[in-house]
Amino acid sequence: MNKHFITVENNEKVSAVHHKSDSDRWIFFCHGFGSDKEGSYERRCSKAVENGWNAVRFDFRGNNESDGEFIDQGLSSRIKDLESVIDYFDPEKCVLFGMSFGGKVVFHHAVEDKRVKAVIGKSPVTYNEIMDKFRSVIEQKGEYTHFGDKTIDERFIEDLDKYSFEKVTGTLDIPAAFYHGRADSTVHPEYTWKAARELECSTCVEMFEAEKHKMSEEADIKILDSMFHWLRQI
Repeated sequence: MNKHFITVENNEKVSAVHHKSDSDRWIFFCHGFGSDKEGSYERRCSKAVENGWNAVRFDFRGNNESDGEFIDQGLSSRIKDLESVIDYFDPEKCVLFGMSFGGKVVFHHAVEDKRVKAVIGKSPVTYNEIMDKFRSVIEQKGEYTHFGDKTIDERFIEDLDKYSFEKVTGTLDIPAAFYHGRADSTVHPEYTWKAARELECSTCVEMFEAEKHKMSEEADIKILDSMFHWLRQI
């Protein structure tokens, strides 16, 4: 695997790791709101290579090895980061995987990028009301801090409001897969059911009993097996 520092905008760079396979199949992994590209993403990328896929994991700006401050980032900057990473490796076609808020990133990017041939959300943020708990704290206190040092302010909410998931449900025309824990109290699984019902494209939904937002390693391994099986079928 090879590490790359990719220029995004304003001379800022994001850190990306390419797990190479001798194929023309590419999958890009987007981490969640307060996470980064390490840990479980190494396992996911290794599994992708085993299945004959080039895999790329990267840090959004404001996280881990990438430039920028977390508080300055929103959905728009994350979409720009993903776009820049895809442009850098320049695949003819690709698949996107997003966890939690990374799921929102990949769905909104997918409707604008014809290179994307399938999109996968694990416990994904879809509809904006999922973020209402962040919104209410920001309205009261001016900012919200997640995981101890991941702070956002009103700029994050103003940017989020530019993106409606109804645009995704009305325009997405590629296969979409959802994996969600039934005991997820962070992003409630009913939003995934709603998204799957309202999308006009082909969808696959798998729910995991007793699994929370951050699923167990056992569930994650099952998801990877199911995901690559699904990708072979579409």
